[in-house]
Amino acid sequence: MVESFQSFSPVLQAFLAGLFTWGCTIFGASFVFLFKEVNRKFLDIMNGFAAGVMIAASFWSLLAPSISYAEQNGYGTWSWVPAVVGFLAGGLFLRLIDVVIPHLHFNEPIENREGPKTKASKNLLLFLAVTIHNIPEGLAVGVAFGAVVSGAANGDAFLSALGLALGIGIQNIPEGSALSMPIRAAGSSRWRAFNLGQLSAIVEPIAAVIGAVAVITMTAILPYALAFAAGAMIFVVVEQLIPESQTNGNKDIATLSLLVGFSVMMVLDVALG
Repeated sequence: MVESFQSFSPVLQAFLAGLFTWGCTIFGASFVFLFKEVNRKFLDIMNGFAAGVMIAASFWSLLAPSISYAEQNGYGTWSWVPAVVGFLAGGLFLRLIDVVIPHLHFNEPIENREGPKTKASKNLLLFLAVTIHNIPEGLAVGVAFGAVVSGAANGDAFLSALGLALGIGIQNIPEGSALSMPIRAAGSSRWRAFNLGQLSAIVEPIAAVIGAVAVITMTAILPYALAFAAGAMIFVVVEQLIPESQTNGNKDIATLSLLVGFSVMMVLDVALG
């Protein structure tokens, strides 16, 4: 099955991997048909786990290949430059998105919404917050598969990209539940809550295709693009996932879950890549 998937073009691989991560969100959002609200302790555990996955993926699947590709393509002792520039640009890009798009983080009253002033409902603001932060995940998947063409990573870059998609998919499951269940608890129907939960990740296959096409057609930007995706993902981790996992009295178990998530993603990437 892996061999058949590998025979596809990198852009199609990225698109299918994006569909997989979206499918994981759909699966998580479907829990709203079984439960009305998510257990807070469970959610903090999964937020911590997701943070660990994304931190590990940012290094092994994105930053390390960025530096490796730069070394192979004439940067010499300056091979760290694309990684630093791209990493900072990715974080600044997410910050800019936060400023221009109204949104609201979980567990926050609507008065604490971020971005431009708006009369949008709390449900829509929660939806926008998750959607914004799904963009770098899709980009990361696309850039990783696009990098296979250029051999940006040591070892088997294709399997490394598969590991990244798998890791992001795993952490998308609780994310889908974390959005759909509060919307249901606020009074929306199960179908509306489910649809808002799963649609938050529709940007992932789109962003994956954009990332893959960009690095394939403009190979010079590849080390910057890899680091850009890493910076955007770390911004999400520090701004959203870690704070949300640490504010409900479950700090220790959330932190341990982060370590487990980091270890799982590290094993996936090192074993596969």
